[in-house]
Amino acid sequence: MMEDFKKTYLRLCKEYCIEPLDCILNQLNETCDGNLKKRLDLSTQSLSVDTCAVLGKVLMNDIVFAEIMLGDCMLNEEGARYLLCGLSTNTVIQTLDLKGNNLRAAAAEALGKLLRQNKSLKRLILEWNAIGMWEEGFGIFCEGVKASKHLKHLDLRNNQINHQGVGELALALRHNDTLEELDLRWNNVGLIGGRALLNALQQNKSLVRLELAGNNIPSDVLKAIEQAIDHTSECKTTKKENRVRSKVLSNEIQCLKSEKNKQYLNLMGVIDQQKDELCRTNRTSTVQVGHLQEALNERSSIVNSLRAKVQMSEAALTLSEQKTNNLKELLEKARLENFELKEKHTKELKNEQEGSSNRETKLTRELNTTNLKTMELKNKVDELERRSKSQHDQICHLKQELTSMTADTKRKVAQTEERLEAEKKRYKQVLDDTDAVRQKEMNHMKHNLDETQRSLQERIHKLEDVKLQLEEDLSRAKAAAITDRAQAEEEQIKIRNHARLEEQQRLVHLEEKVHHLNQSRDEIQNRCTVQTQTITELQGKNNKHTFENESLKRRIEELNQELSGKDQERVAEVNNVRVELQEQIGHLQAERAAREGLKEKISALERQLKVQSCNHRETLLDKDGEISCLLEKIRLKDNEIIRMKEDEAQRASFLHNAIISYVQGSPLGSQCTKK
Repeated sequence: MMEDFKKTYLRLCKEYCIEPLDCILNQLNETCDGNLKKRLDLSTQSLSVDTCAVLGKVLMNDIVFAEIMLGDCMLNEEGARYLLCGLSTNTVIQTLDLKGNNLRAAAAEALGKLLRQNKSLKRLILEWNAIGMWEEGFGIFCEGVKASKHLKHLDLRNNQINHQGVGELALALRHNDTLEELDLRWNNVGLIGGRALLNALQQNKSLVRLELAGNNIPSDVLKAIEQAIDHTSECKTTKKENRVRSKVLSNEIQCLKSEKNKQYLNLMGVIDQQKDELCRTNRTSTVQVGHLQEALNERSSIVNSLRAKVQMSEAALTLSEQKTNNLKELLEKARLENFELKEKHTKELKNEQEGSSNRETKLTRELNTTNLKTMELKNKVDELERRSKSQHDQICHLKQELTSMTADTKRKVAQTEERLEAEKKRYKQVLDDTDAVRQKEMNHMKHNLDETQRSLQERIHKLEDVKLQLEEDLSRAKAAAITDRAQAEEEQIKIRNHARLEEQQRLVHLEEKVHHLNQSRDEIQNRCTVQTQTITELQGKNNKHTFENESLKRRIEELNQELSGKDQERVAEVNNVRVELQEQIGHLQAERAAREGLKEKISALERQLKVQSCNHRETLLDKDGEISCLLEKIRLKDNEIIRMKEDEAQRASFLHNAIISYVQGSPLGSQCTKK
């Protein structure tokens, strides 16, 4: 980029048949060697019209130099116009120094065009020029200031601007919202121009610094202007602070929201886990009940088969009894005839008895098998009891972990309270130190004012003695010492000017001290605000910990209730199973009632889960309300801080007015006002 700039510069110099300037080539060579300064310094260099035209064309599309220094270059009107026209399309320049070039109407018009078209210029220095002598040119310049949206610093010292030009500049300031610093020292502003600036400052909210020394403006107007500028600067600082605070608050609110979302998700996860566990337990219970039902159905089928067999045997017995009765009758009718048949019948009866005995043994064997199955079911019940005991041990372990967590939270709360007390003590010590520093600075200021007053009084007495001696010498030899008298008057004028300059320097020094005191006060206030913010943050954290502890306690109580309910349910289930095993077939209806009881318990548990979710939502709403209350408290504290700042500004203005009135009331101040 630098090589391109150099090539275009040399090419245009050849086209215009002029020699390139050594100072420009040297600076370009330095930047090419590795010195990355973005500054083109041509101060105190005599630039002709052709060189200005070449520089204007080169700088038209330049992207290297951000600062251009053209002070005391004795620019011609036409040369300045070429340069400014070229810079109007530049997109990199930020500072332009044109002091001491005696610029006039044409240059002022070119400057107005530059400010309207250029979108990167932020600092413009026009010290020791004469653009204020021509009203039309200065009006165009003011229109450029009005249209500029990027200029922040404007130096117009010693430009012979009268009250009319200041009026046009004030109209431009009313519509400009980017200019922050304006220097109008050593012009002819006067009372009318000061009032115009004061009226413009009522609408302008961007100007922070305005220098008006040496403009014959009354002190009350200067005070009003200073108050307006101080007000705008304070408004800017408060806006910046409010923006920073709003950013901090938004970040904190986002953090709180993220934490709440995490807590809500964790709670929902815990609830889902509990639901899954309940579903698992329900499934296992239903599976167990199904197995039991299957076993009972099998046993009922076995019993039914046994009943059928018993009925068959009873029917057979009844038939056999009938047969025996018939046989007895037949035997009674023909005992003698059918003795052999009777023996056969007895044998058949014996065989039938043996079959019945065999059947009875089979039935006993089947009963033994059923007893073995009941024993197996009892063993399963014992295993279920062991599992319930292991789950009870796990629940006790969880209770111990919860107690340890509560102890840790209590310890953290105690640590946070100790930190809060330490921060409060340190905040009190800082306030005491700041009060002591303020008292020391006020005493030092009073001592300096007394010393300056004494020195000024001594000088006044000396000057009065000198004046008396000179008057005596003049009365002795008026005719013979005309030249001496002229010399004495010149010496008096020099002494007065010297005294005025010393007074102005001391006033500037006092104003700087007051400015430093204000800066120290603002720093202390900022520290206080930071400490208050830390205290509020710690209080918020403490409140969070307390809320977390309360939520954990509630959660522990709920878990204990759920565990007790589950234990009761398990005990009831075990008892029901035992009763069902003991009573077997006759207690199937009791099992159905137990199923209905389980369903009712499941519905109760679902209701409890709904109640817990509603309670959780209510706690979230309560936390949102607490956050809104905290935001309102922060807003109230911000209003109190603004009110305190306004009180401090009023106090500072009162002190400033008192110092000025004291200086004006002194004999030196009265003599200065007379002169």
